[in-house]
Amino acid sequence: MEMNPVVHFEMPAEDNKRMADFYRKAFGWKAHFMGKEMNNYVVVNTTDTDKDGMIKKPGAINGGFFEKDMSKPDQYPSVVISVDDIKAAMKRVKDAGGEVLGEPMDIPTVGTYVSFRDTEGNRVSILQPLVSPDGKPDKM
Repeated sequence: MEMNPVVHFEMPAEDNKRMADFYRKAFGWKAHFMGKEMNNYVVVNTTDTDKDGMIKKPGAINGGFFEKDMSKPDQYPSVVISVDDIKAAMKRVKDAGGEVLGEPMDIPTVGTYVSFRDTEGNRVSILQPLVSPDGKPDKM
């Protein structure tokens, strides 16, 4: 089986501006506020990217912050794993003893995404990236 890489991380935030200021001051990260239409998600660049937003340094990843909502489960940091086929990956998660949390959702300009709980109770996500015009999967 091909290994699927971690391509993104996610963490909850109570105050997006405070969070962005902290990570900018402490680590030099750049925050991109996605707005209400994207549930106030904030994408953060943790490494240099090219003009198309692609990571320049192999192995580095960017991330994002979601609004903390204690009415929802699993409000803690998690990672996003890139997969070629989200339906096949969901089946592998279930077959390995994990629990898929809901149905996949399309994220405009990014790909198809769904979260799951592993056998240790951790919330993790999988992403089938959109394919770029050159036929290569886009990476976050």
